Amino acid sequence: MDLTAFFKMTYGLYVVSAEADGLRAGCIINTAVQVTAEPPRVSVAVNKDNVTARVIAQSGAFAVTAIDKTADMPYIGNFGFRSSDTYDKFEKYGCETSAVGSPYAPEHACALIACRLIDTVDVGTHYLFIGEAVDAQVLSDEEPLTYSYYHTVLKGKTPPKASSYQA
Repeated sequence: MDLTAFFKMTYGLYVVSAEADGLRAGCIINTAVQVTAEPPRVSVAVNKDNVTARVIAQSGAFAVTAIDKTADMPYIGNFGFRSSDTYDKFEKYGCETSAVGSPYAPEHACALIACRLIDTVDVGTHYLFIGEAVDAQVLSDEEPLTYSYYHTVLKGKTPPKASSYQA
């Protein structure tokens, strides 16, 4: 099987975030999908080992921001390659609070969707969190950053906890 075929699937890059018991957590994901229009629902896939997965489950809510093309590698490294357990990912890029109480960084974000968690599905290495949108906002007119652009233009790597990681 040629697993590189999965690289031909279209993905965006997003920051999914939540807060519980005073811990703000967020990580970059490439799997966020609108699954229904009425009511508006979104699914996000988060690695079970990420602190963000634990915090989403505890808080019962999450925010998703679509990263835009103004994002650079330090921004992506901040949210994608550090742990929320030991580092405040929001300190450098600002932090606002969504309608569901989840933190989000408005810098380098072109859209925000705030969700109340309604279901969690165990899909192996990841949890698929299903959320009902409580609020959605366009934050800028910048183009969304795609996973393809991240790999080809920014020369970014895929971290081991990503749903599309290949050894």
